[in-house]
Amino acid sequence: MTSKIHILDDDHFHDHCGVFGILGHPEAAKLAYLGLYALQHRGQESAGVAVTDGAELRDYKAMGQVQEIFTPEVLAHLPGWAAIGHTRYSTAGDTSLVNAQPIVIDCNKGKLALGHNGNLTNAIEMRRRLEHRGSIFQTTSDTEVIVHLVARSTARNLPGALADALCQVEGAYSLLVLTPDEMYAIRDPRGFRPLVLGRIDGAWVAASETCAFDLIDAEYVRDVEPGEMLRISRSGLESIRFAPEKPHQYCIFEHVYFSRPDSVIFGRPVNRSREQLGRLLAREHPVQADMVTPLPDSGVPAAVGYAAESGIPFRMALIRNHYVGRTFIEPEQSIRDFGVKLKLNPVRKDIEGQRVILVDDSIVRGTTSRKIVRLVREAGAAEVHVRISCPPTISPCYYGIDTPRRDELIAAQKSVEEIRQYLGADSLGYLSLPSLREAVEDRQGKFCTACYTGSYPTELVQLEVEAHRES
Repeated sequence: MTSKIHILDDDHFHDHCGVFGILGHPEAAKLAYLGLYALQHRGQESAGVAVTDGAELRDYKAMGQVQEIFTPEVLAHLPGWAAIGHTRYSTAGDTSLVNAQPIVIDCNKGKLALGHNGNLTNAIEMRRRLEHRGSIFQTTSDTEVIVHLVARSTARNLPGALADALCQVEGAYSLLVLTPDEMYAIRDPRGFRPLVLGRIDGAWVAASETCAFDLIDAEYVRDVEPGEMLRISRSGLESIRFAPEKPHQYCIFEHVYFSRPDSVIFGRPVNRSREQLGRLLAREHPVQADMVTPLPDSGVPAAVGYAAESGIPFRMALIRNHYVGRTFIEPEQSIRDFGVKLKLNPVRKDIEGQRVILVDDSIVRGTTSRKIVRLVREAGAAEVHVRISCPPTISPCYYGIDTPRRDELIAAQKSVEEIRQYLGADSLGYLSLPSLREAVEDRQGKFCTACYTGSYPTELVQLEVEAHRES
């Protein structure tokens, strides 16, 4: 019988979410839809938009991708001058419509909508406390913890209640909050996840990445600072420092893989970082070869950098099918590496008899990388050399990235030589951590590298990791 292949069950990391907000524009919902479309890479499971006309909050959420959800008919029923939107890939909570965001509530602080990018590391503990005090949760998302803390706050106004709530949670959060007449853009004190501020036609916009501004011709103004709450209304913008300052811990993987290469993240162009990753990789792990080819699309900038530094010709020798859906029916007679072949096809005439350098951004479990090496060999490659533009990933992320458990990460279980043998490659080289920091110009240690070191910047997670090691 035929079997259904789940194409999204790939061997890459996935980011938690993308957020977009706008205040002061007559077509707020339409621009929020376009902003989310630009941020689709940050989450493909569900999407939603909440909008206000100054008196009422309306929202619409559904499972699926942005373009499928927000039809002209749906947008026509979302009139207003301010909106926030959210596109989701779950790292905390089940994959279901009930967990789609923005979360909209009506409480003693008024009606509000909230969208969250990140992950709260003490959410389970806080949820238990809140349930013990009588709170009834409607979702399994960690984001709802913030909502209940806001509702329970004794602060007299919403900015105070938000500050009160956020000082009780730990972890990563870039938040957008919408009320009938205001919008708030908030970033956690360590700044794990990005959040940027911009302007368009006199309106304020906020988003996870600057690429969302480019699509709608908005001007980038600045980053929302770690520990900053921006209160935005028709009267203007107010900056509130809501939490004590903490050492910054920007997610370095935003520059390695997550963010779109055309974005500026943490003040640095992503494409520039990725090309530099490739250049440094070529210096650290040179090899005699005939061509450099990327694993499309995420490996392209690093492969360009590797080729430029090494002088070895760049070739797009693996072609990605961009039109593969979420699932696909496999024939009754099973085809080896079917899922990979649906997405990638080698250019045999370029590969035959060649010594090939394959450049990718990371190796997670190693299963997909192994199949790709085999695919290139079967296309006639004389040698296959794998180069990875980051260090070996040895630890899970607890700050908004969907990563496997530690025992599923191949680099946590095997040496580089053992991984090379598993992949079937002629050689394997990872970029070193010092070179990764150099590529993103991290001279002051402001980036989180816990996935490469196992040393976490938040106390709760580090204590749990140490307890697990001792047990």
